[in-house]
Amino acid sequence: MAIKQVTIIGVGHIGGSVALALKKHARVPRIVGCDRDGVLETARRLGVIDYGLPDPAEACKGSEVVVLATPVGAIIDLIERLGPVITPETLITDVGSTKAEVVARARAVFGDGAGKRFLPGHPMAGREYAGVEHADADLFHNAVWLTTPIAQEQHPRAEEYLSAIAALGTRIVSMDAERHDRLCAWISHLPQMVTTAVAGCLVDEFGDDPDLFAIGGRALREITRTAASPYSMWRDIALTNTQNIQEALLRLEQRLAQIRENLRTRGLEEEFDRAHQIKK
Repeated sequence: MAIKQVTIIGVGHIGGSVALALKKHARVPRIVGCDRDGVLETARRLGVIDYGLPDPAEACKGSEVVVLATPVGAIIDLIERLGPVITPETLITDVGSTKAEVVARARAVFGDGAGKRFLPGHPMAGREYAGVEHADADLFHNAVWLTTPIAQEQHPRAEEYLSAIAALGTRIVSMDAERHDRLCAWISHLPQMVTTAVAGCLVDEFGDDPDLFAIGGRALREITRTAASPYSMWRDIALTNTQNIQEALLRLEQRLAQIRENLRTRGLEEEFDRAHQIKK
């Protein structure tokens, strides 16, 4: 049977985009939102959700799929709170940016049946803006949607849900949670920390100097674009993927030191040659 109702807990930029995308591309008839009253009012006005409730347990009733779209720390708490009250017929999934601690909590709550109750997910999409006002039905087009299945045997609704996700224009890639977190530390979390550091240095060095962006050009705009990303999201990512991010930052620090020490030697050319290999 086709999915008739999905509950989105956390109707922000990503959660709102999931809601709009499921309505537009997967033709899900009814989307129920769960968030603060003010957020739900905005989401209804914008047509992001069909109905909204502030209480998560109430919002999940009658849905075949529940999507946890809050920051990672709240996702972990919601698994603990909702796991015992959501019926086994309902698939629980998430869109969190780290997976190992999410999977660990699901195993703790659901035991041997974790794989048949919870499907960890992570769409590799998003922008630096927060809030349902920035929700976009086409956000996931041509994006990768990562999953980290807990067990080979999955929820009966899992295949149906993944078909709906594929209808959004995504490419679904599965891997284990530990590999996910290490890869994302390098390809997503490290770049965010870099852009945060670069933007902070620029603020310290130049303040509100109008010439900064007037002459900075495209490269400056691109490297500082994600510096506007909300701390509330990245705090939980840092807390739940600390070791991998620390390792990536340390390796970057070593590489930057190598570049700094070779600004006047042929060693700098070697660094550029090595960097050019990424395009191959």
